[in-house]
Amino acid sequence: MTICAGLDFNFLQQDLVLLPQKAIYWKQEKALIAADVHLGKVGHFRKAGIAVPRDMEQTDLGELSDLVFEYKPEKLIFLGDLFHSDMNADWEWFRLWRKQFPKLQIDLIRGNHDIINDKYYHELNVILHDELQVGPFLMLHHPLNDQALENAMGYILCGHIHPGVLLKGRGRQSITIACFTFGKKQAILPSFGRFTGRVAIRNQKSDRIFGVLQDKVIAIG
Repeated sequence: MTICAGLDFNFLQQDLVLLPQKAIYWKQEKALIAADVHLGKVGHFRKAGIAVPRDMEQTDLGELSDLVFEYKPEKLIFLGDLFHSDMNADWEWFRLWRKQFPKLQIDLIRGNHDIINDKYYHELNVILHDELQVGPFLMLHHPLNDQALENAMGYILCGHIHPGVLLKGRGRQSITIACFTFGKKQAILPSFGRFTGRVAIRNQKSDRIFGVLQDKVIAIG
């Protein structure tokens, strides 16, 4: 499968590729970065009696596989909320997926939904962090407020809030699409998982916003 071309973005002297799959490929580190995959959310909702298509978990894992095959990263960094809640049958899909890439380093910054016992991640050779500093970037799950940003040791990459940007047409048409937002000291990634919502966020005029379309990423602000 051929991956849709991403948008090249040189930032802090680092070469990033913003991908329409809602992830980032960081060339210098040979790393894929994704936030808020929320594996297991389908099983969680079905267990509660809510009808959700069964194949959504496999679709997200398949998209991760396509990115790994295309970009051949040495590491995959998840910015929290890899798994949605408690252990359920969808964990087996992730375990099988992990076996396909035994040499791939996987780092997970714990998110508020990552409540599965650490031993299960260790069994799959997933390295757990509360935060992770790599080069100029400090990787977290939750965004920092303005006061905390003043004291942060590095430029923040995070997720958690599933950012979107509201686009308006000439008439009354409007649509909220997922986006990457790069502020002065913090960038928030869109949620990778398909079974997640998005929230139109307020941004500063100086922020750089990149909207995610089906097959490309576009600069908005």
